[in-house]
This record gives sequence, C-alpha cells and structure tokens, in this order.
Amino acid sequence: MSVRTDLAVERLESGEVTSDNLEHRQYTCEGVACVRVRQPDGGTYLTLSLDELMRREQESFAHACRAVAAQLRELVPRLRAQAPVLVIGLGNRSVTPDAVGPLCCQSVLATRHLTGAEPILDGFRPVSVLAPGVLGTTGVETGEIVRGLLENIRPELILAVDALAARRMRRLMRTIQLTDTGIVPGSGVGNARTALTHEELGVPVIALGVPTVIDTATIASEIAEQTEARCEALEDLNTPAIVTTRDVDRQVADAARVIGYGINLFLHPMLKLTDIDAFLS
Repeated sequence: MSVRTDLAVERLESGEVTSDNLEHRQYTCEGVACVRVRQPDGGTYLTLSLDELMRREQESFAHACRAVAAQLRELVPRLRAQAPVLVIGLGNRSVTPDAVGPLCCQSVLATRHLTGAEPILDGFRPVSVLAPGVLGTTGVETGEIVRGLLENIRPELILAVDALAARRMRRLMRTIQLTDTGIVPGSGVGNARTALTHEELGVPVIALGVPTVIDTATIASEIAEQTEARCEALEDLNTPAIVTTRDVDRQVADAARVIGYGINLFLHPMLKLTDIDAFLS
C-alpha cells in the first residue's frame, strides 16, 4: 500500500526523512503552535496549527494571520520594502478541496497598478495576484503562465498557495505549511505538473499550503500498519480515491482567508487586520 503526504512533519514522524543534521523544533508564535523542520540541504518547512481557529476560539483568526506573517518573515528576512511580489493561487476553484489557492487570492490586496497613488496607497509594495486555473480547464501549464509573467512583472519573490495532501486525518484543514523549497502543483494527488521553484524560475518561491485531502490508499496503509491487519476492506481502499472532511466548504474558506490576510500583513507591515477588511470590502 502506498503512503502519500506533502507535510514535512508527517515524513519526519514516519521515518521517511532522517538525518543527524536535521533540525526539528516545536515552538509558539503569536499564540499558535508551530513546528520547524530544517533539512541539511537548506530547505525549511514551518508548520502552523489551526486547531484554535477550527474550534472558533476568541481571537484565533487574528492569531493565525499574524503567525502566518511572522513565519513568512522568518523564511524571507531580507525582502526590500518596495520589492515587487507575485502571489499565485494554485488549484481549481470549482473543486472545493482544491480551491485554497484561488480563494486565498480573493483576500490578497493587488497593488501593482496602484502603488505610488496619493494618498491612500503611498508606501505599499507592488503586488500582483493571479489564480491561473488548472491545465484541464485552461490548456496551459501554470509554469508556462508564470514564466510569461516574469519578464513584465519582474517579481523579487513568488508566493504560491495550494492545497496539499496529508497522511493523518487529524491534520486535514488544521495545518498550514510554509516552505522555501517551492512547490510542484498537483503532486499531492499524484498529478504532478511543472515545478515552481527558485531553480526553475530564477526567483525565490515560498509555498504555502493546507492539507485538504487524504488518499484512501494512505488511510489503508496507516490502518494496516497500526493494526497489522489484512482484510478485503483495506485492500479495496487501494482503488484510487481521495477523501476530505464533511465541512470542507467552510474549512477551506477559513484557511484560505487566514493565508490571504497573513500574506497582506507580511507584504505591507503597516497594515492592521481592520485595514485589510476595509480595503477588501
């Protein structure tokens, strides 16, 4: 049985990633539980818990947004104040578990066309926001679209937001992973496309994602491993299928909004959450 996950913390837990030089640290940021996994090759993965947000605890949305911004600052500590940034929302907006990226774009302030305007947007950095859709509906690879934009926009940083696949049910919709290694769109569901990485694009790429699905073969593998069981029902789960949560609509919208607001706080440090609400209203 195959096991599929996009989360570094789950690869670490399973023993898939092991190294004497691997850094693994748990900490709290803005009241949010976080885990840092730093690999010897320099790749860093930061994982934030959304448990409080899913329980609708007081101030949980504000805490989560500020934590996303703080972790982005850790991954990108030296971004110029006026450096252009491109935000890409990966995924299919018509398929709810795959709509994290496009929904996130609705909460990100696009300012490239307005920077320098007086007096409202003075001091804002130029930000471009794009939800390019998927190959099956556009006929164009996301990587091709991004490369076509680079010459005109000339961003100094790309933020790519996507849905991910998890190994454990308890992490569905309750985790945000940020990494400086970029992303391969579609890899979480076995449909890998052109990589969006610094090596491929010549621009630093930070990937932000939320696990929204689990492969049924992964569930079967987990059950079989923990129970040492072998039965027909578990074998049936090897038929390619994806599962998600009952409240996927609300949870995807919540997670996408947190990431979008966190990106705004990172890109425009003078903003408050109430300012973002006002600009998006």
